Amino acid sequence: MTKMLDRDNLIKWLKEEDSDKVSELYREAFNVKLATIGPEVYLRGLIEISNRCRKNCLYCGIRASNQHPVRYEIGEEDVIRSAQFALDAGYGSIVIQGGERRDRQFIDKISKLLEKIVSMRPKDGSQMRLGVTLSLGEQPLSVYKEWFNAGAHRYLLRIESSTKELYEKIHPKDSLHRFEDRIEALHSLREAGYQVGTGVMIGLPFQNEEHLADDLLFFKSLDIDMCGMGPYLEHSETPLYQYRDLLPDMKRRFELSLRMVALLRLMMNDINIAATTAMQAIDPLGREKAIMAGANVMMPNLTLAQVREEYSIYQNKPGVGEDAEISSSLIEGRLKNMNLPIGYNRWGDSIHFSKRKER
Repeated sequence: MTKMLDRDNLIKWLKEEDSDKVSELYREAFNVKLATIGPEVYLRGLIEISNRCRKNCLYCGIRASNQHPVRYEIGEEDVIRSAQFALDAGYGSIVIQGGERRDRQFIDKISKLLEKIVSMRPKDGSQMRLGVTLSLGEQPLSVYKEWFNAGAHRYLLRIESSTKELYEKIHPKDSLHRFEDRIEALHSLREAGYQVGTGVMIGLPFQNEEHLADDLLFFKSLDIDMCGMGPYLEHSETPLYQYRDLLPDMKRRFELSLRMVALLRLMMNDINIAATTAMQAIDPLGREKAIMAGANVMMPNLTLAQVREEYSIYQNKPGVGEDAEISSSLIEGRLKNMNLPIGYNRWGDSIHFSKRKER
């Protein structure tokens, strides 16, 4: 059905109005996932370490100029405690995410945390250790290498839009937000040795299906190892909010997100694709539906409950009032109810990355 996935056909699938055909697209993507990487869903415990950021992206609620969030930074002991929870729960991996910072104090903190996290072992005495993904924005190559050498091995840096013109519409026109720098950073991550991930927001103002098709082709050309993408959710305290009347409705943004997951799975059948929290913000079972459309990674939120509300990249974020144990048990329960096996005690590394290393 989807043998030809050139630009024209990608656009056609993103615009397809026949619900039966779209359902078949999801089934095909799910079956391709089963055949290439297996049925397991890998859990990455998410730790939102800080909402302090030097950037002013026009869509983001924790942008530097927004005075409303209470700025926080989780202390070392609390990060280690969350990591230990993930390790004992058998997650295999965590994601440390935060606003972009380049001060030496923060860089050193991440390096020290990584060294401690990779030396941790479960309380049951097994030799399992945690895999670590970082998502901490654009950094110099030297910092990427420092963090890699300290123990991180995956890095997610979303492009948000691979179309330069659109990228520049959703970022300030200054030296901190250059499209070329984002591209260079993605290449630096590959040079540093990481499994490289990127992604986009889906349903942005000014965005159309042609842009999204180009995003998929960009992922392919960059030869990414993993992807995290989902619907754009507006925040009333951002400059981009003034264009909310141009947005597709929530249902359309969610549908487009599922189609992007399915199409990417068919184009790059052995990469890791996340079912993102933004999908759950629109549909209570949004992440599970993404799994059935070809995704294979979910990220239970392990961030301290008392600061979760302040990591407000977008508004109406789900799970804000839950603690780590509740967030995790809800995800695990839903997956088990759907007879979807969880890949406990495994890193769930990108098969695509492993194959590239063998070449």
